[in-house]
Amino acid sequence: MKKKFDIRKIKIRKVKVDEIDDRMLLINLYATQVLTLIIGIIWLLFQHQNLLAVMAPPRSLDAVWWGLGLAAAVVAIDLLISRWVPEDASDDGGVNDRIFRSRAVWHIAVISLVVAICEELLFRGAIQHAIGPYWTSIVFAAIHVRYLRHWIPTGLVFSISYGLGFIYEESGTLWAPIIAHFAIDFIMGLIIRFRRES
Repeated sequence: MKKKFDIRKIKIRKVKVDEIDDRMLLINLYATQVLTLIIGIIWLLFQHQNLLAVMAPPRSLDAVWWGLGLAAAVVAIDLLISRWVPEDASDDGGVNDRIFRSRAVWHIAVISLVVAICEELLFRGAIQHAIGPYWTSIVFAAIHVRYLRHWIPTGLVFSISYGLGFIYEESGTLWAPIIAHFAIDFIMGLIIRFRRES
């Protein structure tokens, strides 16, 4: 006899990052980025923005300098914070450590690029276009829920997002925040990877 599906028997429980195996962690990471990309594209279409125009390559190297400049400032501030602030005050629940600690360098680069393109298309390309950099940064910080337990990483994520919004407006191209986002994630991923190895 076939058992009937009963929705009342579904149980939801909070899962810690250590309870997820590496394969499932990567599936979740890439699935959320695909979802972010889809939402971003749909939002752009509802705003009657041209996706090709939004993603058009920059006409000058200014976007690279804006992106790398912001990334250098963020990494420097993050390293200073990690030097003087106790680790438990900036803990993200071990998510970044699990994502990057045993990855090959090429995979850290791929993850960083995928996250940068998907998140910047949604947050800077679509959401910021609708509500501006300040409110976009509040949404961006809230989406990064793993940081909300501590005010230092929450403030840092908000500030980074505002900086990404600022360089988007100053450079006039989405590639400036994409470059910055990629460089921040890639450098911090490498730091986690090689710090754990040593």
